[in-house]
This record gives sequence, C-alpha cells and structure tokens, in this order.
Amino acid sequence: MAIERRREAAGGGAAEENGALPPGDAAASAPLGGRAGPGSGADIQPLPPLHPAGSQHSSCCSAGAAPSLLLLDYDGSVLPFLGGLGGAYQRTLVLLTWIPALFIGFSQFSDSFLLDQPNFWCRGAGQGAELAGTAVSGRWGNLGNWTGLPAAPFPTAAWGAAGNRSHSSGGADGGDTPPLPSPPDQGENASDCDCHAWDYGIRTGLVQNVVSKWDLVCDNAWKVHIAKFSLLVGLIFGYLITGCIADWVGRRPVLLFSIIFILIFGLTVALSVNVTMFSTLRFFEGFCLAGIILTLYALRIELCPPGKRFMITMVASFVAMAGQFLMPGLAALCRDWQVLQALIICPFLLMLLYWSIFPESLRWLMATQQFEAAKKLILHFTQKNCMSPESDIKGVMPELEKELSRRPKKVCIVKVVGTRNLWKNIVVLCVNSLTGYGIHHCFARSMMGHEVKVPLLENFYADYYTMASIALASCLAMCLVVRFLGRRGGLLLFMILTALASLLQLGLLNLIGKYSQHPDSGMSDSVKDKFSIAFSIVGMFASHAVGSLSVFFCAEITPTVIRCGGLGLVLASAGFGMLTAPIIELHNQKGYFLHHIIFACCTLICIICILLLPESRNQNLPENISNGEHYTRQPLLPHKKGEQPLLLTNAELKDYSGLHDVAAAGDGLPEGATANGMKSM
Repeated sequence: MAIERRREAAGGGAAEENGALPPGDAAASAPLGGRAGPGSGADIQPLPPLHPAGSQHSSCCSAGAAPSLLLLDYDGSVLPFLGGLGGAYQRTLVLLTWIPALFIGFSQFSDSFLLDQPNFWCRGAGQGAELAGTAVSGRWGNLGNWTGLPAAPFPTAAWGAAGNRSHSSGGADGGDTPPLPSPPDQGENASDCDCHAWDYGIRTGLVQNVVSKWDLVCDNAWKVHIAKFSLLVGLIFGYLITGCIADWVGRRPVLLFSIIFILIFGLTVALSVNVTMFSTLRFFEGFCLAGIILTLYALRIELCPPGKRFMITMVASFVAMAGQFLMPGLAALCRDWQVLQALIICPFLLMLLYWSIFPESLRWLMATQQFEAAKKLILHFTQKNCMSPESDIKGVMPELEKELSRRPKKVCIVKVVGTRNLWKNIVVLCVNSLTGYGIHHCFARSMMGHEVKVPLLENFYADYYTMASIALASCLAMCLVVRFLGRRGGLLLFMILTALASLLQLGLLNLIGKYSQHPDSGMSDSVKDKFSIAFSIVGMFASHAVGSLSVFFCAEITPTVIRCGGLGLVLASAGFGMLTAPIIELHNQKGYFLHHIIFACCTLICIICILLLPESRNQNLPENISNGEHYTRQPLLPHKKGEQPLLLTNAELKDYSGLHDVAAAGDGLPEGATANGMKSM
C-alpha cells in the first residue's frame, strides 16, 4: 500500500485530507525541524538543503500537485527576501501592533474601577452606622478580571485619602438579613440594609462608579458579579469565534471589524441606563476586544523571524502593563465612570486608520496558497523598503509566478482532531493556561484576603500596584528564563514553582496553624500570615508566567493555517480560569478550599504533560498541518555517545501503525532522517 502511495506521490501527489501529508508538505516540514534550538541538547544534524524548486515542478501545475517547496519555506526563503525585521516597513508594522496594547491594557483592567465595591452607609444614619465595605468584592475589584473576596473593614479615617464620597441617585429595597458582614465592633446590623438611600465612600479616585450609580449593594450586590461575568464571558466567546473566522477570511478583516464594533458597543456602555444594559453591552465589548487581542497577537508573531518572536511579544506585554499602571491616574482625572469608559474606548478610533495602513498577513496568504494576493503584497513590501529585484537570490518571485493559478486552500481548527501530535500539544497548553490563570486567584485571595491583616494591603492603591508589580516582575523573569532554558524548560520551571507554592500553602500552613495552638510551640498567627504572604507572592509570580508562556507557546507550535483558532482555544481556556474567581465570589466563597486543591492537583498533571511538548525556540513556524505534526518532542538532555536516540527514522516510521501516509509522503528524505533532523549513527 505504501509503495503504491509512493508511486502516486512521484506522479503528482494526493490531496490533503484530515491532516494527511501530501509529498510537498511533508518535505517542506523538514527544514522546520532541522534547526534544533540550543536548549534541545540533542545530537541532531540538520537535514540536507532543499533542492531548487524549479527542478521539481513544471510551469503548469495540476490542481492536486503540492506547491513549490521554496514558497512553503516562509522563514527560510520569503522572509529573508523581504529583509526580515531589517526592513523599515516591517518595523513600522511591528510598532503598529504595540501601540494598541496600551488601549487593551486600559480595557482589561477597567473593572477594577468601574465595579469596585465602595464603602457604604445609610444616608442620614451617620458615619457610626457605616458598613465597612461590602463583602461581595471589597477591595478585590482592583484585580481587573481577577475578582476576589471580602475585604477587611475599611476605616472611616481612611476615606479622605483612599476615595471620595458620593450620594446614590435612587433607593434600594433592603432585606431582613444583610448578606454582608458588618464591622467587628458593631455586632449584627440587621437593619443596615433596610435603607432607601445610601452614601458611598469610593476608593478608586472616582466620584461615582457603577455600584454607587445603581445602588448595587446588599440584596443587589450579586449584580456586580454578573457585570464582571459579562466581560469575561464575552472574551471567551470572542476568542473562540473570531479565531475561527480569522483563519478563514484573514486577520485583517477580523481586526478592522472588531475595532468598529468595539467603538459602537464600548461607547454605548457609557450611556447605559441600568445595570442590565451595562452587563449586556459589556459582553459585546469583551467579544470585540477578544478579536483585537487575538489578531494582533497572531500578526505580531507572523511578522517576526524565529530569533525575535519572543522579545517582540514581551514588548507588547510591557506596553499593556503600562496601561495597567496608568489606569489609576486616568480614573482620578476622569472622576466619573461614564467619562472613564468613554476615554478608554476613544483611542480605538485611531485604529480605524489601520484599514489603509496595515496589510493582511503575508505568511497566512502564502500558507493558504493565495498566491495572487501574496504577489501583490510582496511587491508592496519591496516598494516600501526600496528593494531591488536583484535581492531575490533564491528566486521567490519567479517561482511565485508559476503558482498563480492555484486555488486557495483554507483550513478550520476542527481539522486538528484528525492529527496525531498537534491536538495533544494544543490540549496540554489549554490545560496549562486554565491552571495558571485559575490558581492565580487562589494565591491572590490568600495574600489580599481578610484573614491576613497587613496594614500595607488595606489601601486600594497598595493592592492594585502590588498585583501589577508582581506581574511586571514575572514578565521580566520570563525574558531571562526563556532565553536560557527555552520555551518548554521555562514553562516547566514556572509550573514547578506554582505547584510547590500551592502545596506548601495548603499543607505547611495548616501544620503551622496546629502548632500555633500550643503555647509552648513559639509560633503565632503572625508567623502563619507571613508564610501565607510569601507563598502567595511566589505563586502569583509563577502562575502569571505559566499563563502567559502557554499562550505564546501555542502561537509558535500551531500551524499558520489554524494559528488563530489554536490561540483562541488557549486564550478561552485562560478566560475560563479567570471566570472561576467571580463564581466563587457569587457563592460567598463557599468551596474556595476545594477550588484551590483542584488547581493544585492540576499543576502536578501539567508538570508531566509539559514534558510531551516540543521545543520551539529558534525553530521556523509551521505553516500547514503536516508541518505542525512534524513538530515533535526533543529530549531535554543530550544523549551520550553510542547511546541510541529515541527518535524513529523514516524507514522505521513506515512500520509504525497508522503512519503509512506519513511514511509515503516522506520518501523523498534520506532513510536516516527523523522528524527533527538526521539521526547520528
């Protein structure tokens, strides 16, 4: 059977179906695996160089024949022809992907200010009857999408420094029993929620926010969490849907339509007349924001050569963090939540210019065989960079002329189900992303929760900037660790740190709590609190890196034809992890300990699964599904001389069950070749 397939491949090739490997695609995947990164440590020699494409294809291509190998090797031929990042036009495009990250940072952390739960008390009852910050969110609105738990009582004397007082515009029907705890020195205040008008002490620099405008306290406090759900759920659906659309119609149309609709929905949010309208519009705002985040991430990755991808992505992360750090000043400047919402959305008006400035992803056009549009875009690049035709040493343009009659070949993310390795890699990264972002809230709750009494953390701005500083330190550490250990090694290290911090916090702190009950033990609750803060900081630091690195890792190992779909799955998994926080809050923290235990167990599973991932440092991006299948795992440590490496040759692959198509497609390679290079004998 394999012999017949080899004869068919020699004559013209077979059509790709469900991840099967056409001859051209399988051979084109060889240079992707041939460049083992320094971190792989394997004694793997590169595959022989590709033969000139002109000798393998006639000028008139049949509909079923594979495209030129030269055109399929984007990082090895097309990108060097355009100058890589050396061209002024490419550098301008990268800069244009960085600038919106600032606006995205504003939008992602707007919940900290729009929905922060203020201190409130019944109007006319005096400050002595004040409720010390509702326990639904308390100080935890400052975590952006990371929402949290009841805060410690906020002292009356601190209102002047930490916030502003505002008066409610309407009444709220009270219940017989307040769902929120009263300050410790007031006992049970069953009548505090039996009030028709409220005064508020807002701590975020605003005179009025969503909570104070519509009196979302006491019996209406649950609506705050629904409003927080809406943005997260919109992001999740947006990642899943826009990712599939971007793989089918292109990155540029999805980006531009997302910009248009986020302007419509975002500005309409500021005109909301009730909390139901606010929550509904926030869902659509999150949906459109997901489209912008996803397409910019993919465009940024696809513009860069292998050695520059990680640093270009990290610069965008730092720009988004700049938005997080600037957000308190922006809120203090606006004073009103409606003005703040409008000011956050209006900068996206500048991105309407991208319609005439930003082109479609050339890499995606080449991968989907839209060679007519790719030719026009290459000529546009060469014109912008003032390049001469003589710089085309490898003959990209003549080969492109021969392929203009081809029909586009687009792929949907559902086709990944028929693969052997690719779907496993994506699932592993989805679980890593879900665990990293999910357990982050557990550590944040332990550090900022009411059980830890730290004077520094009783201020809104201290909370906010503590979280932002930990995220910044995590990104800086990622730059160093990934440089020396690679993507897989860095992800493994941060996941191990997350697991250790989680297990020590769950086990060691309980042990310390038991010993502190004995008078002769010499331990006190303050010792337990200090250990809790230390483990929480380490856990937040490591889990943030796990989530961010999982997303980047997925962008590198997912083929170009389905890259946005794969990114959408991992980012949606991250959204599900974030969504666990407001769900736990809505149930008044019931099940929080079990929540932490489940995610701690997931970290142990992830440590094992990370070892199954390939190393993508300094590797070319896979362009089609067959390239992604050849992105296989390499050993973490180099094998000793004389030791048989655990990599199958193509001859051995032929006898492996279920891989006859792969073997037949790879017959053009030497018998000693592996998926990642040449086996040393």
